[in-house]
Amino acid sequence: MMVVRPARPEDLQEIMALADQSAFGLTNLPKDPQLLRERIQNSVGACKGLPEKGRQVSYLFVMVDLHDGRIVGTSGIISQVGIGEPFYAYRIETHVQQSQALGIRKELPCLHLEVIENGPCEIGGLFVHPAYQRHGHGRLISLSRFLFLAEHTDRFPSLVIAEMRGLIEEGGYCPFWEAMGRPFFDIDFPRADYLTMKDKRFIAELLPRHPVYVLLLPMEARAAIGQVHERTRPALKLLREEGFQDSGMIDIFDGGPLVQCNLQQIRTVKEAGLRTYLGSGEPTEPSKNLLVARGRLAEFRACLTTVTFDEGGVRLPVNAAKALELKEGETVRCTAVRRERRQDS
Repeated sequence: MMVVRPARPEDLQEIMALADQSAFGLTNLPKDPQLLRERIQNSVGACKGLPEKGRQVSYLFVMVDLHDGRIVGTSGIISQVGIGEPFYAYRIETHVQQSQALGIRKELPCLHLEVIENGPCEIGGLFVHPAYQRHGHGRLISLSRFLFLAEHTDRFPSLVIAEMRGLIEEGGYCPFWEAMGRPFFDIDFPRADYLTMKDKRFIAELLPRHPVYVLLLPMEARAAIGQVHERTRPALKLLREEGFQDSGMIDIFDGGPLVQCNLQQIRTVKEAGLRTYLGSGEPTEPSKNLLVARGRLAEFRACLTTVTFDEGGVRLPVNAAKALELKEGETVRCTAVRRERRQDS
């Protein structure tokens, strides 16, 4: 059985091993022990303290295989981007130009630099070990974040965003970066991606502030705008199923799309119901396989398990109750892992 919980300091080496297997472009999962240590410490502090809206903290979650205690996945939440340092994105806008003399009307897409302060909540850092990228494990660790958000809506802004990884080759070559980044920064994509994890000031110092006509970019860069990496397609599909839509913005480095959804409109948040755990026992009603979570902050746990609705509450298998560290009478959140299709009557 898999369980999702907040990261702990002693998880550093295993998380670092996962980060080493990830590709370029996963900014929220840095391949740097010191940065990862700081990210874990930030998460641990957030789970202990009482951060309020208007303060940026990050939450890092791990997925653990309880069979051997191995960490096989990660995901994260940044409480609010643009706090302390701005959040940057390109907004795609259409400029209309026309000439009556020539009878020509042109609709030209342009990239406008957005500098966002006091912005939305961001999810990211999703990575699952290649050997575990089946059987719904990626869906488990991704949707668990939304149950955490549902439990703590008072801690987050009303809007949630996700930057989807753009077109980046295995060696780190990024067509959008080559056209829009390298001419101004004189460094390759992997180096720039790493530097943003440490200090974003160089972006404000060197990035062009004037609109850029997409038509003037090389064909390869134009084709990359708003496209996602092949390995990111399943994650984008999941988010769209959860209600996320295009924001009209793209990542300033790889050109990947930025999607968004109102926190309260996220499918998992809307459908997650609160139930009382009645203990284990023989079911009196048909069972369902659901995503179940319990606990606040550092006590948060989530897993996929069989759930039986009984006497106004729920009963879980013994192994699931143990994984969630549940006691009888505690409250859990339950939801389907996919939107249930309604049959026509």
